[in-house]
Amino acid sequence: MPSFFSLSKIFWFLAAPDHLMVFMLLFALFSLWIGWRRLGGSLLAINLLLWLALIFMPLGDLLLRPLESRFPQPDLTSLNIEGVIVLGGAELAEESSVWQQPQFNAAAERVMVIPVLARQLPDAKLIFTGGSGSLLRQEFKGADVIASYVEQLGLEDRVLFESNSRNTYENGEFSAKLLGGVPKGNWLLVTSAFHMPRSVGIFRNQGWNVTAYPVDYYSVTVNGLRNDPKLWQNLRDLHTGMREWIGLVVYYYTGKTSELLPGPNNG
Repeated sequence: MPSFFSLSKIFWFLAAPDHLMVFMLLFALFSLWIGWRRLGGSLLAINLLLWLALIFMPLGDLLLRPLESRFPQPDLTSLNIEGVIVLGGAELAEESSVWQQPQFNAAAERVMVIPVLARQLPDAKLIFTGGSGSLLRQEFKGADVIASYVEQLGLEDRVLFESNSRNTYENGEFSAKLLGGVPKGNWLLVTSAFHMPRSVGIFRNQGWNVTAYPVDYYSVTVNGLRNDPKLWQNLRDLHTGMREWIGLVVYYYTGKTSELLPGPNNG
């Protein structure tokens, strides 16, 4: 039977908004071809309007803003932090392997904060957790990229690396194994702001005591109703927002988190 990881990858291939719009276009053309002119014409019109809206407006902000504003930045001076756990997702593992140099994507803030927190919290443990999120290329590990980068910073003695996890649930599970069990102290959890609610819910459900340290913000409006003609970026943000909200629902109903929309004061 396929694993949760495999099923999630297959589902998202079918449900991703850009793929859905292509599927809608193909079905519209098929409908016209077999004589369903009214249905085909309606689907073509809807498809065109969606593409035009995405060309001119950051519609993904409507989904991203509630997630990104869910957790405030913590005041580190008032917290007793035992450790910091940084979730993977910023590294480009295959490209790094090809070019023999650490390569990062738009979420690079997840990695940029490592030397900052290492300096601000000199006594805290630091863990980077991230294997491969690819269904087909598991040999390229995110933690290997970050290990190389951290070595260049001279911080290799400060950071532990977990390289087998494939998703956020496994990030928490395998990091706990690395530490010999779920730690009892307060841990700073670093990930992209849109991903923070689901991540906090997962870690809480596994017994971690975490304080959110969100980075890597995307949204610039509250409702997406702004003229901002950037098709690739607007489509990316809609893709990201839809995936995260679907992830919240799926993780909640599969028992991987006990809260549908975790916040700073619940759990």
